[in-house]
Amino acid sequence: MKITAMTAMASLQDMGRFGHRRFGIGTSGAMDSWAIKAGNALLNNPDNTVAIEVTLGGMTLAFDDSDVDVTTGEISVCLTGALYEAYVTDTAKQTRERVPNGWRIAIKAGQTLELVRAIQGMHGYICIQGGLAVEQVLGSASTNAKAEFGGYHGRLLKVGDVLSVTNTQRPKLSQIGMAQFEDDYHDLYKNAKPIIRIVKNSETDYFTRDSLLQLTKQPYKLLSSSNRMGYRLEGEQTLALTEPLQMNSHGVDIGMIQVPPQGHPIVLMADAQTTGGYPKIASIIQADIGKFAQLRFGQSCQFQWVTLDEVISGKKARERHIQRVKNFAEGK
Repeated sequence: MKITAMTAMASLQDMGRFGHRRFGIGTSGAMDSWAIKAGNALLNNPDNTVAIEVTLGGMTLAFDDSDVDVTTGEISVCLTGALYEAYVTDTAKQTRERVPNGWRIAIKAGQTLELVRAIQGMHGYICIQGGLAVEQVLGSASTNAKAEFGGYHGRLLKVGDVLSVTNTQRPKLSQIGMAQFEDDYHDLYKNAKPIIRIVKNSETDYFTRDSLLQLTKQPYKLLSSSNRMGYRLEGEQTLALTEPLQMNSHGVDIGMIQVPPQGHPIVLMADAQTTGGYPKIASIIQADIGKFAQLRFGQSCQFQWVTLDEVISGKKARERHIQRVKNFAEGK
């Protein structure tokens, strides 16, 4: 498949690169790992199958005979994550059909898949039946654009790039759709200020009582200076320590909420550095990282303290949803 148009920041991502942070190599991977898992589940792909992550803007993919099954002449794809305005166009037949989010659809040779714009959410995923032929680096096909390895030649995708599928023999799949994870649908798309659950981190108790109250009392707006390394937030009142704290650089990971001297939090995301020296007031729970990643610039969220039991139950609820999608896709 060939990229014929691009207005987005797009890259190849899977679940990430694990076990190398001690060497200074970050995880990378999908910003919304739950979305990519759901898309792969609907296509009967393994969880870690690489997909195309598309951020905010649009792109167009042209499919030819080398992309489709040699017998059926088609390949199934699924769009997940951000809700995109998307179409499948058949120039020969002069048709242009809307592609619904979360549906397994068939694309034939000669047709194009066009993602116009993200209507809701930040990061969309194009999951491909059988996956893409991408060489793994340190156990992952994820793009680390800063270090220039993984994905498609270690860089973001651009017009003219040609992506290859893993093989051209795959079973014909019916066109079916899955429901959004209920919490995401009601909280992210219907609520102007999604609830993002958090737990204490190692320096939580070094912050003032008022800062700990304000962290969950006031909304936080996502700033446009945010990126895959970190989401920068702004609230009406800044956060402060009870007294100056001298810290050596230490290991950090996705979801940790750092507070630099100016008092506005930074949430570490998929491409986060492996060490940092800012105090950490809290961490976003694993179940809500994907939902948080889907905030748009200028949109606000509300943090909420939860217990460790709620951390575990939140993750299990996500995993049950993915398993239900797998069972549905397999006709169970």
